[in-house]
Amino acid sequence: MRAPAIGWGVLLAVAAAAAFGGLAVQLAFAVVAIGVVGMAHGASDLAIVAPARRASFIALYGLVGATCLWWWVADPAIALPAFLIASAVHFGLEDAPEDRPLERVARGISLVATPATLHMEALADILRLAGTTSAMAMAAAMAVAGGAAATWLLVCGLRCRDTRLLAGTVALIVLPPLVGFSVGFLILHAVPQTVERRARLGCATTAAYLRATAPVLVAALFLVVLAGGLLLRWDPSGVRPLFAGIAALAVPHLLVTPWFEQAAVSLSLSDARTATSFRASV
Repeated sequence: MRAPAIGWGVLLAVAAAAAFGGLAVQLAFAVVAIGVVGMAHGASDLAIVAPARRASFIALYGLVGATCLWWWVADPAIALPAFLIASAVHFGLEDAPEDRPLERVARGISLVATPATLHMEALADILRLAGTTSAMAMAAAMAVAGGAAATWLLVCGLRCRDTRLLAGTVALIVLPPLVGFSVGFLILHAVPQTVERRARLGCATTAAYLRATAPVLVAALFLVVLAGGLLLRWDPSGVRPLFAGIAALAVPHLLVTPWFEQAAVSLSLSDARTATSFRASV
């Protein structure tokens, strides 16, 4: 338990330091936290797909990612809210128990919108750099929705004594938008999902999991850097390249991977029913 505690302590210390820095410092923190640490759970997408379906999975994954990147170049004013909505749905479905529908809704909304609660103008500036044409109105709506969702999650966290939920929600509220989202994303989504994926792949340690997924993770990081570098010509601040690069990998993770997982589950259930029928006939 000592190593994870030290890791979280370092993360929070660096996040606190980044919170007092300028946009470039906060952007660098987000790139490392989201684009490097947070991407580890998605690096196992290929490993959980049946080998016979991996070629079609890679093709569709690449097609969706390239389409998403093109969309960010052609019409970021629509791509950004669409990406945020898709992310909110994903977080809500993945991070909260199925028997708590209100918490699922609150988690999805909070992780995307709560950073606007105390930092509405700062978030509006970021949304504007990302390509949104109605940044202030969007930030104001997010502040209202995020504040309500965060309040409900704090109540849930206190009632259930869920330290992780409380810590992640407080980070989303208190820290500046890029830093707050990065820390909340790691605490509430990326790290728990990485632990779950590690268990699915049968890796005893996180180090073993990273070794198993290293080729995909390195390739993903290379693609994010490449996409971000190409988009710097449209936004030298780096905000739009960050959003676009992450979205180009996140959207296939949100849309393509669940579809292949569902197909695998359906196939397994079909095989199980066939085997049961065969045993009954014999």
